[in-house]
Amino acid sequence: MKRPATIRKAKVPDQILDPKALTLSLQSAGTKIERAPVDGSISVDPFQMVESAQFSLLVGKEEEGLQMLAKAHQSFLNLGQMNPAARCAFWLGFMSLLAGDGAQASGWFSRAERILGESDCVEKGYLFLPVGYRLVHGGDAVKAFEAFAHARKIGEQFDDRDLQTLALQGQGRSLIRQGQIASGVALLDEAMVGVTAGEVSPLTAGGVYCSVLDACGEIFDLRRAQEWTSALERWCASQPEVVPYRGHCLVRRAEILQLHGAWEEAITQAREACERFSESHKPEAGAAFYRLAELYRVRGEYAAAESAYQEAGRWLRSPHPGMALLRLAQGQTAAASASIRRIAEEVREPGSRARILESYVEIVLASGDTAGARAAADELQEIANRFNAPWITAMSARATGAVLLAESDLRGALAELRRAWVLWCELDAPYEAARTRVLIASACKKLDDCDAAKLELEMAQEVFLRLGAAPDLARLKEFSTEERGSEDSPLTDREVQILKLVATGRTNRGIATKLGISEKTVARHISNIFNKLDISSRAAATAFAYQHQLM
Repeated sequence: MKRPATIRKAKVPDQILDPKALTLSLQSAGTKIERAPVDGSISVDPFQMVESAQFSLLVGKEEEGLQMLAKAHQSFLNLGQMNPAARCAFWLGFMSLLAGDGAQASGWFSRAERILGESDCVEKGYLFLPVGYRLVHGGDAVKAFEAFAHARKIGEQFDDRDLQTLALQGQGRSLIRQGQIASGVALLDEAMVGVTAGEVSPLTAGGVYCSVLDACGEIFDLRRAQEWTSALERWCASQPEVVPYRGHCLVRRAEILQLHGAWEEAITQAREACERFSESHKPEAGAAFYRLAELYRVRGEYAAAESAYQEAGRWLRSPHPGMALLRLAQGQTAAASASIRRIAEEVREPGSRARILESYVEIVLASGDTAGARAAADELQEIANRFNAPWITAMSARATGAVLLAESDLRGALAELRRAWVLWCELDAPYEAARTRVLIASACKKLDDCDAAKLELEMAQEVFLRLGAAPDLARLKEFSTEERGSEDSPLTDREVQILKLVATGRTNRGIATKLGISEKTVARHISNIFNKLDISSRAAATAFAYQHQLM
């Protein structure tokens, strides 16, 4: 099959997807696919195989797509068409690299390089991409940037928008790893402009979206993450057949929803991501299960949280620092301290380390190690200064405030804690703001400003009740500013027992399992409790339990 002088886009079956949407960046191969003259069907040739392969990849049939792509590769070789054969080899290697199959990826990339030889073609640019990715993950961000720059130059030479966009996001992430955050983010935004303008193929679009969102997480750029997450959702909604990038979108969305206090919706998104990634055996399932575990933990559903953390570990995602915080919430302070100290020795990457240090401060303070907490808070502040983003700055200010509180520098603590509270409010993070108010209340109480402490606790309690943050409601008793006498309760012992379980966030099924009774019996008891207390919601029942010292 002779390569024509002009570049043409391939045609695909009308009933599958729009031809433009199914382009696998093979335009530079220059071959046109025509319908067979007999019945209008597409003749069987390697280019049609490529289109079928991409469609399979986009709708989640990854194994089928890779097999078809391998067949197309071999067919191109048989026909002596080396450029498209090398392009297929690149994508086979790239998909293997994303799946964590390094040996297979290396084999395909080597084959592509051998096929191309000394030829001057756009495919040479694509082969610089895996070089850059490996250098980034290997810690050499400077050389990685150079590799991506070579890819970008070739992309511009051949006017290949997919290659240019992939290279731009690689350069951006390389600069971020070098600490040049502003410059790196600018390149990521430029790459995203090309994506949102519809200049690239779906596989490239999804990959760039996910990479940019990961970068936002690395640098704690919540506002940019929110903006691009919304863009990713619109992109997914515009292509309902596309599957691979929705799971990643759901994990990021769940994280943002959790921060904004929409916990029920966040749990729904996280569960869906868990199902999608685990069903397709994607390692990203670990991040999805970790997010689900975090949501269960803050709601006090400890058994479910532990199970989800363990599942995250099975998918090779560390269950920490969440698991250490779970042990702290369960009263296992020594175990929590041992875990967080060990993980702090292992994690060195600044973004991940910042999250570890935030938890480290909370846990070691609980164990009485103020000096250790001070060292961690100081290091966290250094990282926050480097990233200069509101999210991590709020984390750092709260950690420093907690340490100052432990050191009895009450006015210094209040200054840092109020700064953190303002930042959390600006980020629309009600749970984090409420947790900060509890620390502010503690400082006010120690300064004998009991009225201010009472107000802070009441405001925090309102948020915890609305969110269903049972563990935090329980901890509010430690900061109570006045003694509240017990009152005679109209409830039976069994009703009090059930009310306590309701206040921990358990469902009717969970209560039934705990007590060994039927869900129907639990429902009847809860109905009686509501009638006797003249209330109409579980949140009100929870408030009653804490107000009357039943927990």
